[in-house]
Amino acid sequence: MSIVSTILLIIFIGLVALVIIALSARSLLGLVIVNEREVGVVVKKFGSRLAPGQLIALKGEAGYQADTLAPGWHFGYFPWRFAVRKVPVTVVPQGEIGLVVAAAGASIPPERILARVVDCDNFQDARKFLMNRGEKGRQLGILTAGTYRINSALFSVITAQNAETHGMTPRQLHVYSVQPDRVGIVTTLDGRSIDEGEIAGPIVHEHNNFQDAQSFLDNIGRRGLQEQVLLSGSWNLNPWFVSVEQVPMTEIPIGHVGIVIAYVGKAHQDVSGEAFKHGNLVEPGHKGVWVTPLYPGKHPINPMVMKVELVPTTNIVLNWASRTESHRYDAQLSPITVRSKDGFAFNLDVSQIIHIGAPEAPKVISRVGSVQNLVDHVLQPIVGNYFRNSAQEYTVLDFLSARSERQVEATAHIRRAISAYDVQALDTLIGDITPPEELMRTQTERKIAEEQRETYNIQKLAQDQRQELVRATAMADIQQDMVSSEQGVTIAELRAKAEIKRATGEAEATRLQALGEAEAVRKIGEAKAEAYRAGVEALGPQGFTALQLMQVVGDRQVRIVPDVSVSGSSGSGLVDGLMGILLQKETVGDNGRVSHPQENTD
Repeated sequence: MSIVSTILLIIFIGLVALVIIALSARSLLGLVIVNEREVGVVVKKFGSRLAPGQLIALKGEAGYQADTLAPGWHFGYFPWRFAVRKVPVTVVPQGEIGLVVAAAGASIPPERILARVVDCDNFQDARKFLMNRGEKGRQLGILTAGTYRINSALFSVITAQNAETHGMTPRQLHVYSVQPDRVGIVTTLDGRSIDEGEIAGPIVHEHNNFQDAQSFLDNIGRRGLQEQVLLSGSWNLNPWFVSVEQVPMTEIPIGHVGIVIAYVGKAHQDVSGEAFKHGNLVEPGHKGVWVTPLYPGKHPINPMVMKVELVPTTNIVLNWASRTESHRYDAQLSPITVRSKDGFAFNLDVSQIIHIGAPEAPKVISRVGSVQNLVDHVLQPIVGNYFRNSAQEYTVLDFLSARSERQVEATAHIRRAISAYDVQALDTLIGDITPPEELMRTQTERKIAEEQRETYNIQKLAQDQRQELVRATAMADIQQDMVSSEQGVTIAELRAKAEIKRATGEAEATRLQALGEAEAVRKIGEAKAEAYRAGVEALGPQGFTALQLMQVVGDRQVRIVPDVSVSGSSGSGLVDGLMGILLQKETVGDNGRVSHPQENTD
């Protein structure tokens, strides 16, 4: 046989020996081995009998034992005397809780529905639970996230894993979370009944936001709707003890304050003072109208037990007209119908501007309940009755013509009237005035006639002005002609003067020229005379005269001998003369030029 085979054989023999020893030890020594993830639940097979109604043995009686076996080796639990049942430890995951139902214990008192919490190491010590008079049934205490060694013979643990088998949903076994900007409205399912006349249980301290249910009950917590709320966060809540409904936080917008009207709280104690006799104000936490308003922001108010009335701190405009502001406080207001002194009924559109200060807002709410009540029950009768009364003192036309004065009077009266309600009246404005139709028809016709008369006057004035314009235009045109004429006369005068001057100049020039020519003639004459005297002296009078005659004959081409000479007394002489003249005409052209015989040969 080889060495390996020998070793394997030795190991096998050892294992068989260990099994035999273990079996022998369990039988002979009563050995029970419990590992770290188990719990040993012990059942005693015989012994004294349990008392009637008792399920778990505390004194060694036969049956389920209160004490469990922790992890490790345990001797003395002989199979013929004990049966040890090993069960897994109980694990509650993170984000979940575990509910516990006890199978044994004292009975729950009739006024409660859940078993009170006792010291028992989170239900891991069954003996301690029973010795401290733990009660059977649904337990007020819960198991938070962790691992627990629970005696399953006494306790049943419900987790999200097995919730449905117990008639619950897994979500009920989750840690409860309140979302941001929301509040949890709590209703407790156990505790004393709410006092008569109350609608919610008062605030109970030191119960850690309903997570310590036993402390809540010990401090006389009430069953039902609670005044206290849960804020944003995660809470280990027993769903058998509380139910939670989430609602949005109360938001006070900018330009408003919130007046809290509490229906629960401490006893009513008025702090409004002697001067305020129309309502009561209380400090926060008391029942009534809180004297301190809530300012803009988000507030964790329980709307089930408190009412927050919003009051605008900005100016509020209210219209007695067909239009409505966005706040809708004046939705039910309509134009005011009044009757004048002369018996006519007509409508007025009125706008009233008011202001409610933040310190006075609690008084206003304590007095009238809401801003809408202030408008409907205070402002509407004050404003309406004032205008109805004042309109009776004036005719319609007087009211229309003196509208600004009526508005000033209304502002002063209404300001005094509503100041008693801690409200400031800033201004009263009269809008459209709708007078009677028949009156307006007469006034319209009269106005039309006046306007027509005025139009005729204007047209007549325009015609007069147009005639004046035509006259002025004609005068302007005539004036232009007159100016032209005057200018023509002036120009003619200037031309005449120029002609006179020119004529004078020409006359003077002519005179001077004549004088010059005369002088020249005189000089020439003198020269000729002097020449004649010299010629006479040289040739003698007859000789000089003959010379002058010859010179004249030569200069003037005077014919001394006739062209045709006729002599004799017979008729032939006359004929010869005529022929001579004809020949002369043929030889002398039209221009007086002599034609030579050779020019006419052709």
